[in-house]
Amino acid sequence: MNKNKLPKYPLIWQKDDFFIKIYCSIPNIATGIVITTDKAKFVVDPGDGILRDLNKDYSKKEILEISDIFISHGHHDHLGGLWSLLTYLSVMKRKKPLNIYYPKGSPEIQSIYSAFISVYSKEIEYPINLINITDQKGFALDGVQVTPFKVNHREPNEDGKAVEVPSLGYRFDYDGKSICYGGDTAYTENLVKMAKGTDLAIIEAGALTEEEAELHMTIEQASKIGETAEKYFLVHVPEN
Repeated sequence: MNKNKLPKYPLIWQKDDFFIKIYCSIPNIATGIVITTDKAKFVVDPGDGILRDLNKDYSKKEILEISDIFISHGHHDHLGGLWSLLTYLSVMKRKKPLNIYYPKGSPEIQSIYSAFISVYSKEIEYPINLINITDQKGFALDGVQVTPFKVNHREPNEDGKAVEVPSLGYRFDYDGKSICYGGDTAYTENLVKMAKGTDLAIIEAGALTEEEAELHMTIEQASKIGETAEKYFLVHVPEN
């Protein structure tokens, strides 16, 4: 991989009070994203290190204001920091509910939640609402319109065949501005449709070769989609 094509994290974009910071998105290591407005604070794909990264940028009070977590799929590099974040919120005596959105059919999220409640049921003082997403209906949160959409992420099974992983992308529309995050995916028309015309498209480019394009997108594929937005970031690019 040409080092010049590697993203230089963190990646930051802002229009007025609509802000996103991608702390990192490295295959098999971690992804971590925060999206904010004057009224909203979301975490997207809380991979390993998300609590450390948030703590560098935000006060305890501000971290406690996170209202919603959006998970694209159940792989460890997209939710490895969820446990520590949930624990921190409990230790800091959070009271208000926390919503976690994730694709239906992702056992990893339910398993983490069940284990967390089993360990901390006597200490936790805030409700956790697990919301599994089964369709592409949009919904509004604190002035942000959130539209989940199905993407085409796969992984090899024991026989080496590519099998589907329940996966989502998310589009966030706020005050006439828009961000599209595709999560992990091979090429899919759903992402093409949702990214087109947005202010910022965040597109994964995890395939180093055409042979790997069944699981992820190549830089060429990802760039072509990204160019339909006003600005785009290529993420999840292998570093070695």
